[in-house]
Amino acid sequence: MIYDCHLHTRFSGDSKASVRSQVERAISLGMKEICFTDHHDHDSWFCEDNFELDIPAYLKTLKTYQKKYKDRIRINIGIELGLQDHLTDYFGRFDEVFGQSFDFVIGSSHFVNCMDPYYPSYWEHHGEKEGISSFLKVSLARAKAFYPYFDSYGHLDYVVRYAPHKDFAYSYEAFKEWIDPILQVLIDHGKALECNTGGLKYGLSQPNPSSAILRRYRQMGGELITIGSDAHAPEHLGYGFDACRRLLKECGFRWYAVFHNRRPEMVAL
Repeated sequence: MIYDCHLHTRFSGDSKASVRSQVERAISLGMKEICFTDHHDHDSWFCEDNFELDIPAYLKTLKTYQKKYKDRIRINIGIELGLQDHLTDYFGRFDEVFGQSFDFVIGSSHFVNCMDPYYPSYWEHHGEKEGISSFLKVSLARAKAFYPYFDSYGHLDYVVRYAPHKDFAYSYEAFKEWIDPILQVLIDHGKALECNTGGLKYGLSQPNPSSAILRRYRQMGGELITIGSDAHAPEHLGYGFDACRRLLKECGFRWYAVFHNRRPEMVAL
């Protein structure tokens, strides 16, 4: 079973899952390794949920579970950093203090100008095509600015999950002016691209990013892929991983990356 490297618990503002429930679910699926990546969206005051991670408590708890389950499964400690344009100084300080405390750091865009595509108000403000392009445009700026602080770029086309027509009118070709440069930044700086199967759970026909983007990344020379379900509840852990394996192989990948101490180790698909 593919190892799940994007998991959430009640340490994230939008999850009620206990660490234990996620670990036990992974073991029941036959996983030998997982990585927790709870949300840390600093300065997200405009959100209904609190996405400011209690990092000391989080690290202490996960280290306890590492010891408790060391003979049954390897538990890696990660974090999902919410990227926002004004956080350059904050991320520099964060990296100095906590950067080596984690095995794995995902960098993700969730907001555009303090607006979340999760809510209908985002689409009422932007419209569908503009809403997608605005998200990808800021994602490019953030990939360029913040690549030193993350290991894998999370759910690149996350915005499509909540678009009014989902991925019906969305394609790589329509937005490649933003997507190709993002992929190039990752390749140039040795960063991974995440294949996030959460898109399937949200009713998309493909994961985030889409197969066309995954294939394009491989064509451009990208090799580092991380895989995560984005599970906020145990029943979604490992969601769609069999389909994910087939898709990645069709796109030309033979390996995926698991990070330990911020360094990738390649695992056969």
